[in-house]
Amino acid sequence: MLSPFSPMPEIPVDFRAPPPSPVASGRRSTVTNDDVLTEFLEASLRVPDLVLPDKIFPKQNHLDAPPEVDFVSLCFHRDDALRDVVSDSLARIGCFQLLNHGIPSQLVDSAAADAARVFQVPHAKRAAATRSPEKPWGFEEYHAGEEEEEGSEEFVWCNEEELKSKMEGIWPIGYPNFSEKMEKLMSRIEMVGMKMLGVILKKKSAEFEGGNEKGNVCCIYKHGGDNTKDAWANSLKYDVIRMLIRGTDYSHSLCFHLCNGSSQFHVYSKKSWLSFFPHPGALIVTAGDQIQMLSGGEYKSVIGRAILKAEKEEKISMAFLCCPQKKKKKKNFGSSESRSVSLSQQAILALILPLVYNVIIFVFKKFNS
Repeated sequence: MLSPFSPMPEIPVDFRAPPPSPVASGRRSTVTNDDVLTEFLEASLRVPDLVLPDKIFPKQNHLDAPPEVDFVSLCFHRDDALRDVVSDSLARIGCFQLLNHGIPSQLVDSAAADAARVFQVPHAKRAAATRSPEKPWGFEEYHAGEEEEEGSEEFVWCNEEELKSKMEGIWPIGYPNFSEKMEKLMSRIEMVGMKMLGVILKKKSAEFEGGNEKGNVCCIYKHGGDNTKDAWANSLKYDVIRMLIRGTDYSHSLCFHLCNGSSQFHVYSKKSWLSFFPHPGALIVTAGDQIQMLSGGEYKSVIGRAILKAEKEEKISMAFLCCPQKKKKKKNFGSSESRSVSLSQQAILALILPLVYNVIIFVFKKFNS
């Protein structure tokens, strides 16, 4: 008998490695399979040779100036030949030039002069009136060094009470006068726009529905003061890239560009980049997304931008983005809407009728007694 302190006898372990997996008689050897796998991996992991474009934006094409259209002949004399010219130009390049539009040059120059002073507001004070998804008006968001490098700035004006309140808080002396001039100019632009839409789409102004909830806006651009060749080219490239990436933040039917002193005017679309020399004093009209939709895709939606290379220190251009105003339905007398009674009126009637009923019963009983 073994004592509890005696060592345990060793039990031999019979461990055998598993046999190798048999290779099927119809398959290739493992060496051949490794070669096939290597060739497959080399073919799959090979990086293709990519040929990148030389430029990240479309090639600029210079074209003859778009047709010059007389506003009075088109909208008041109903010149069908002129309308065909406008339709063809909107379908091909998305823009045309409007002459004899009746907007006083003095009003345009005065508004542009006041618009230049908007950009004199210090950047530190602009936070309250900086654009955002909730506020589609005001200054473009500022990043340190951006304006100094590119030399251009933007301000979006509209007839909104909130914008007026914010701007009067940071520019109390100049903004009321500037806003008054912009309201007058916007009113004249809207009159021209509604006439143009009626002729282009062969509809009366009263027939338009929908519109833009943001209302009509004006994008004011201050162009850089550095007129050297390199600085101008860099600013142009910056504008092109920004237009192609951002497009426009505002849905509209027509855009009217005031750009007196413009060296060139550029028209951007998803497939082309065109430039021409505008007629002095002309309104450059470009088609927006709404008119493309209303025309069933016949007209081409584009983005226009004036390129100013004048000697003035402050070079301002303005783009008025217009859309049909929402049609307000008139309430006809005798209609169901005019006969409707509000809840407050129903509550008052509910209180008065029992009193009237009790008075009538009291009087009736008194005379019959």
